[in-house]
Amino acid sequence: MQSRLDKSPVSTWWWTIDRWFLAAFLSLIGLGIVLSFAASPAVAERIGLDSFHFATRQIIFTVPALGVMLAVSFMDARQIRRMSLVVLCIMLLLMVAVLYVGVEVKGARRWVSLAGLSIQPSEFLKPAFVIICAWLFAEHRRQPDIPGNLFAMLLLALTISLLVAQPDLGQTMLVLGTWGVMFFMAGLPWLWIIVLGAAGIGGVFAAYTVFPHVALRIDKFLTGEGDTFQVDMGREALINGSWFGVGPGEGTVKRVVPDAHTDFVFSVAGEEYGLIMCFFIMSIFAFIVLRGLSIALKEQDDFTRFAIGGLVTIFGLQSAINICVNLQLMPAKGMTLPFISYGGSSQIAIALSMGIVLALTRKRPERRKQMGFALPQRSVPAE
Repeated sequence: MQSRLDKSPVSTWWWTIDRWFLAAFLSLIGLGIVLSFAASPAVAERIGLDSFHFATRQIIFTVPALGVMLAVSFMDARQIRRMSLVVLCIMLLLMVAVLYVGVEVKGARRWVSLAGLSIQPSEFLKPAFVIICAWLFAEHRRQPDIPGNLFAMLLLALTISLLVAQPDLGQTMLVLGTWGVMFFMAGLPWLWIIVLGAAGIGGVFAAYTVFPHVALRIDKFLTGEGDTFQVDMGREALINGSWFGVGPGEGTVKRVVPDAHTDFVFSVAGEEYGLIMCFFIMSIFAFIVLRGLSIALKEQDDFTRFAIGGLVTIFGLQSAINICVNLQLMPAKGMTLPFISYGGSSQIAIALSMGIVLALTRKRPERRKQMGFALPQRSVPAE
């Protein structure tokens, strides 16, 4: 047990960290390991691998993910900005490289192989993008003559262009939605809200027109015709589980869901542990988002407010999209459930994002000094 009198970095970290956030993140990571044993064996056996291939790798990925999250949580705001700038530049270069030397899967180039490891640069780009945009918005508010908003728009245009070129429209939706929320927090005029809303509607129409697979998914969602096997089985798994589930390892519908360990792990949780488990998982995600937004609204520093708000927004949107697809509330889209779905890049990138949240929400009175602002001086009453 750490003493409050102990001034070591670890002790200081323990007494200043937001333990509610830390508990929520660790809970999701633990659930991810448990559900990987439920969802992945059937998938592994179907493709000729050892039954616990994906479950073992999920545990292996968890080790560096935890290391990244905890290491980043020790950083201050200046270190986070510098790290994010480096990550952003590297991932933008890798996203360009992906278009030429990336691994093509189902018609999309989103992964690049480095030293034998498959990396999805867009996953690591997201937290860095949020931090740099938060800094640009904050600088514009601090000094209006600095064109921070313009630079944020140019960065958005570059990022969206690279994502659409892959194509990865799911990540495009996430980045656009999060950027819009941050711009709203930064005080954008109503005219911009109308313009961005119209651009969003136009983008959906353009995607429907240009990309056949997008049109096919939307048509299948609206009409129920065509190959809807996977989403139908995901819904069937939830129905089969009812309120309390069929029991750990007893699920049957999960065995025929192609992506049970990734996109449809939520359905597997519903079949084996019931809708009660689904509500519990959703409540953790909701708690993280609401707590993050609550802290952001109370934060006096613009950069910290925008950064926390943006990171919990993109975290919440990603989880909402995954859950809605499982519940057939929106067209099918390959989107992982944060900390729970199988995936190395996703796991570590989300850990990076939440490590930044832990760092920015630590109880540090000197935080404003570290960011270049002077703390207001309190007047001392005369005796």
